[in-house]
Amino acid sequence: MKTHQIEIQKFKAAANNPHGQVLFKVDALVSTRAPVDGIEPSTLLVMSEQNARVLMNLLKAQFTELDSKKPKSRHGRHG
Repeated sequence: MKTHQIEIQKFKAAANNPHGQVLFKVDALVSTRAPVDGIEPSTLLVMSEQNARVLMNLLKAQFTELDSKKPKSRHGRHG
């Protein structure tokens, strides 16, 4: 498995698609990363606290949009 370090510079946009995926358009620096011996190889996603807060707000907005598209439950109280 190839491992990378992805450093988020800026979140530009967020959207979701019909496949239930949330997509982010970002500016990022991507570099290869050598795996550390004895540890499962992993890719690192690195961002500032400010970008982490932006990500949280974008995720909340996308969840709200996804939830609004789901059919409402018909198991509510009657009469």
